[in-house]
Formats: sequence, C-alpha cells, structure tokens
Amino acid sequence: MCLKTLCGHLTLGFVMLLGTICAQGADYPKPEEGTWLVKDFRFHTGEVLPELKLHYMTIGAPSGEPVLVLHGSSASGQTMLSNDFAGELFGAGQPLDASRYFIIIPDAIGSGKSSRPSDGLRTRFPKFTYEDMVLAQHRLVTEHLGVRHLKLVIGQSMGCMHAWMWGEMYPEFMSALVPMACQPTAMSGRNWMLRRMVIETIRADPAWNNGNYSEQPPSFRLSVASFNLATSGGIQRLHHIAPTREQADKLVAARLAQRFVADANNYIYSYDAARDYDPSPNLEKIKAHVLAINSADDERNAAELGILDREIKRVKNGRYHLVPASADTRGHGTTGDAKHWKHLLPGLLSEAPMPGQ
Repeated sequence: MCLKTLCGHLTLGFVMLLGTICAQGADYPKPEEGTWLVKDFRFHTGEVLPELKLHYMTIGAPSGEPVLVLHGSSASGQTMLSNDFAGELFGAGQPLDASRYFIIIPDAIGSGKSSRPSDGLRTRFPKFTYEDMVLAQHRLVTEHLGVRHLKLVIGQSMGCMHAWMWGEMYPEFMSALVPMACQPTAMSGRNWMLRRMVIETIRADPAWNNGNYSEQPPSFRLSVASFNLATSGGIQRLHHIAPTREQADKLVAARLAQRFVADANNYIYSYDAARDYDPSPNLEKIKAHVLAINSADDERNAAELGILDREIKRVKNGRYHLVPASADTRGHGTTGDAKHWKHLLPGLLSEAPMPGQ
C-alpha cells in the first residue's frame, strides 16, 4: 500500500517519510549525510552544551545555488525527502533541480540525528527555543558548509516559523523565503492550546516520572494521536475517507496500531520550543522576496482569521498564496504536497537574484 492510499490516514511526518519508501526513486542525486560537532554551544538561556551535534543532508553539488529546507516539529530532515515534496521539486527540470541548486536539509536541535534530550541528558538538556534552533542552522550553513548567501529558505510547519525568523535574524542572507503552514504572529490560540494539552497530558502521567522513564509513558501515544487528528488531515479529506462511524473507527484503529518510536521528552521539548515565537514586531526588517503559503483547511492556522492577509502587507516584497480546501488536501499537511504550489516557485526565484547577478 503506497502513499496515495495512506496519506489521509497518517501524520504529516510519517506520510512524508513513507513517500520516500513508496516512491520508485525520484530523479535527483542521492542525499549525502554529514554531522558537525559544535563545541561549547551557548543557548539563549546562557546554558552551554559542551558538544552540540548537528546532523544534515545535502543534495547536489556545493557549486549550486544554496537552498535551505527546514522540517516540522518532532520530525527530521528525512521527512522532507518524500515523493510528494522532494519528488516534485528536486528532480531534473523541476523547480529546485539539484543539478542547479545545492540543497541543504538539517535536522533541527532536538530532532533526527542532531543532539536531543533522549541522547542522555533528558530533562537536563538545555531548554531551547526557536531562536537557538535558527542560530544553530545559521552556524551550520556558514561556519561548516561555507555558504555566504542562500538563494532560498523554504520550510513547513515549524520550518515555516523558522523561515520567518531567518528573514528577520539574517535579512541580508537570503534572496527568497517560502514559509508554509504557519503564521508570522505569536504562537497562540488553538495551536498553542493543543500543544500545551499534549505536553501536560504526558507530564501528568505517573510513568513519565519527571522525564526519568524507562519506557515511554502510555499517555504519550494517545495524546499524540489525538493531537494529530485534531490538527492535521483536513476536514474534507477526513470526511471523504471516513464518511461513516465504522470507517472512522477503522481509521482510528489504524492510527493507534501504527509503529510509534518517538520519545516523550524529545516531543515535549520540540513543541514547547515554540513558546516565545513571535516574528510580528519585525516583519518590516525582512528584505527577501517572500511567498507565504497556507492551506484553507489548515487546522492550526485558520485562514478565516485573516492573519496572513493582514501581516503580509507589512513585508516589502511579500505575497500570500492560499491553497483551496478539497478532498485532496490534508489540512495542516497540505503544503507538504508540492503539487499544490510548486508552479509558483520559478517566478519567485527569477525575481530574487543572488548577489552579483
């Protein structure tokens, strides 16, 4: 059973990862993996980690125009290699053709093969925020990979929020930004409330034991499944695949039967890291050409609030594209399917030249 059959049933990260398995092999070079060890990394709290491990993948030759691809919460760079994303973008003749672009896909702090609480420190791991994560990405790109300017920063969900922060923290460093599936305003409302509910549910489980558990707390799997059903999948899509109670029960049963290998502390850190996210005061600082993309059925970033319609006007070279909702979209996960918006990339990239071009 391949991605098109399962995509409505699974969480965004798992859907995108499954796409890499089901795909017959997209027409782009094999990703090269690397790890950079940063000595004495200082977090915004003043805490210092003697050695921070930053894992990343690259696709294409370093001589190409650099593109930074940023993943979502509790995921990893691997999830950006799905057939629906990488398979639509990185191949020959596609918008981010790896023969022309040097594609960089890092694992954020706390995710993938980068340093995480589960590596041993558990709740003694520094309490990082998005500021720390973006700083680490910038140091990886500049100090380790030697990149002086990015053609594009593109990110989905958490990666979307990171992209807005990149545009403000390093306004001269990129030509274009594509933040997808987020808002350029403070973490709040339904998005933050449901994150808090997941975190508090895990912490209230006696098996969590203040983060010193020997097995994953039983509430962890259930709280994550509830969060994902409530915040991703798309209302029309879920009704299309589960129009009866019996079919809905089968979907829930399938969701709960999925292999679950996440770590509770990693999850808490990842979702709590958004606590002070708020790029809204500094949107006018962004100099890159911005194409912000959301979907009309995004459960976490409701289009009817009109937030992006309002805020994008403050970005000098910004525009906003809203993907219409349908039975083919997946709510918060919609932008992980590049077919809905990839036609917009060539125009953006052509109007946002690299320095000296």
